[in-house]
Amino acid sequence: MRRATYASVATAGTLIVVKTGAWLVTDSVSLLSTLVDSLLDAAASVVNMLAVRQALVPPDREHRFGHGKLEPLAALGQSAFIAGSALFLVISAGQRFIAPRPVQETGIGIAVMLVSILATLALVTYQRSVVRRTGSLAIQSDRLHYVGDILVNAAVIVALVLWWELRWTWVDPVFAILISGYILFTATRIAGGAMDMLMDRELPESERQRIVDIVRQHPQVIGIHDLRTRAAGPQSFIQLHLEMDGRMMLYQANVVADTVEIELRNAFPDAEVIVHQDPYGVDDDSTPIR
Repeated sequence: MRRATYASVATAGTLIVVKTGAWLVTDSVSLLSTLVDSLLDAAASVVNMLAVRQALVPPDREHRFGHGKLEPLAALGQSAFIAGSALFLVISAGQRFIAPRPVQETGIGIAVMLVSILATLALVTYQRSVVRRTGSLAIQSDRLHYVGDILVNAAVIVALVLWWELRWTWVDPVFAILISGYILFTATRIAGGAMDMLMDRELPESERQRIVDIVRQHPQVIGIHDLRTRAAGPQSFIQLHLEMDGRMMLYQANVVADTVEIELRNAFPDAEVIVHQDPYGVDDDSTPIR
């Protein structure tokens, strides 16, 4: 995970340098939009790098559940950065409508955008593999807006080509506004995922059903109730009550609970699992699984 954050910072920093040069040469407001986006990518990636580093710190005496919620906090900060950039670009594009200016050196701008697309493609491919392994929300949100960057850079190429061929002065600011709308949409998606985690939203229904299926496999478990799940960064938490025959010996019930807990941990390696044993029929909300 740390290497993924380092790669994000390095990629964003490189793109800032090349896009700054291209913007100064072309005076394109749509290219400026990608430069602002890269500046915010760099800021967000630095925040991610610090948050992931801290989120991986093991639980301590004052943080028994670990530090995983730093990831959604970082993602929430990213969404604020991205939304601010979208508003800035709308203002810049509006000014260009009022005082239109021609785009210069479109060939250089197109070349820089192509380099940006290739570099970003390499980064998001690497980030995708990291998210699959770790489930990190911070890396996932970072990847989301870098995927958006690919579309943004492609849109700038279209804008520059249209200017080159047709000399329409309105094309550049129109594309900048469209890019701003996409950036704002990305910000809302990132903020939504962060808020879900901060508010301890349940894991996806498919994962909850997988938990029930694992519990169902044990022949001595009759029912399950009070299944509660949540996630904090790369770590998830699973709590549930097993219902077994009330005449079962305490030692045997504990063995069954330990077996179920081990199976859940094997299925969810990054989860903290808490299993409680109850005699069947005590809880009115029990859910028989036979």
